[in-house]
Amino acid sequence: MNPLSLQNSASVVLEQVVKRYNPQGPAAVDNVSLRFEAGSLTTLLGPSGCGKTTTLRMIAGLETATSGRILIGDKDVTRLPATERDVSMVFQSYALFPHMRVSENIRYGLEVSRIPRDVMEAKTREVMKLMGLEALGQRYPHELSGGQQQRVAVARALVLEPMVLLFDEPLSNLDAKLRRRVRQEIRDLQQSLKLTVIYVTHDQEEALAVSDTIVVMNNAVVAQMGSPRELHERPTSRFVADFIGEANVLPCQILDSGPEGTRVQLGNLELTLEGQTTRRGAGHVAIRPGRIALHAHSAGVQTPLLAATLAKSSYLGEYFEHTVQTELGEVLVASGNTNEQLSPGQAVGLGFSPDTVVLLQD
Repeated sequence: MNPLSLQNSASVVLEQVVKRYNPQGPAAVDNVSLRFEAGSLTTLLGPSGCGKTTTLRMIAGLETATSGRILIGDKDVTRLPATERDVSMVFQSYALFPHMRVSENIRYGLEVSRIPRDVMEAKTREVMKLMGLEALGQRYPHELSGGQQQRVAVARALVLEPMVLLFDEPLSNLDAKLRRRVRQEIRDLQQSLKLTVIYVTHDQEEALAVSDTIVVMNNAVVAQMGSPRELHERPTSRFVADFIGEANVLPCQILDSGPEGTRVQLGNLELTLEGQTTRRGAGHVAIRPGRIALHAHSAGVQTPLLAATLAKSSYLGEYFEHTVQTELGEVLVASGNTNEQLSPGQAVGLGFSPDTVVLLQD
């Protein structure tokens, strides 16, 4: 019989949560309301100082909210200590005890809880098998690779059978290739066990790769929340457009806007953006570099092109990154056509479909 019970995931709800370290100073987290669905992986993403780690630490019980409520399942845990919240946390540094072997590190939390020895040993063996650590039980942390240390830290968190598993920048100490492998291991584990995971990172690619939902934070508040695809393809602000991958943010003139969409003037182009509405006047749009077609010759092109001049090109293996100058400013274009020969100073045209142009709300 499996001694571990990892199917008791719970939702997490934040209601108007505020955190101030100084009563007279700015809020580190300012009136944040969020719902983290049970059995899903939600990432808190943002630059340093945006409030994401403080939010995670309040959920863990390592920081106390100044005001607002935090619920895990149906239980209000706002004023409860960390030991009574049924959550486990994997820290950026892994926080392994250097004088303890792998099996002892994993078992440590169970020993503190004083459960029977046979149950403790059975749970430890099961989680070591789950994490592929059976052959490493007698090793010390300094004898492990970075990826192995990370798996030990996760195993130590899982053995406590938490309702919520928290990760604070878990891959920041790993090299780029290992990060890609380990983030997939975390995602596979979360999906197979249907864990509720709240994951903090400043790495946009990492967030896009592992998440069901991403919460982008900036200046202590939530800037936007949605699926990875939604945030990448439909950012609502200049900050989110620029923070989630590369984006060209260009000025435009709003000609008119109604239920059917918005008509905008973008340089020498007039576009209708269906399903997007805003007020008339000056505005901004976002266009991803990979959604722009660069034409060295306009002959045979059926759609109007934005006039541009090639400034420079960089060969990046799978694609070219072109920088072009337009009347709207500098535009970045990612082109998969690596055979076309272009020269700086050459006149080119930029083409894009209106459904790839996103009207920003700020």
